[in-house]
Amino acid sequence: MDSNEKRNHHQEFENNRITDVNEPNNMGTAGFVLSIVAIFATIFSPSSIILWILGIIFSIIGLSRKPKGLAIAGTIISCISAIVFVTMIVFAFEIIYFIK
Repeated sequence: MDSNEKRNHHQEFENNRITDVNEPNNMGTAGFVLSIVAIFATIFSPSSIILWILGIIFSIIGLSRKPKGLAIAGTIISCISAIVFVTMIVFAFEIIYFIK
């Protein structure tokens, strides 16, 4: 390999690397969106458990890809949504128990 071929090979590697960085993380984005929807649906619907489970699954899958920003945010928001959901269920049972 002469120096010109090495330079071209290096430029191709840089171009591939730049392309890889600019590709969107669709699983991370889907997990983030589902997490946001789940946090609002938790307030109105007990069926939001499906949304936050899917949100955390997609976000965790998205953590294995780059960029990781939305996947990390989706994981955190899904965990918060799960905590809010479980807390609401516990309080509901406490209220029902208190009324009886």
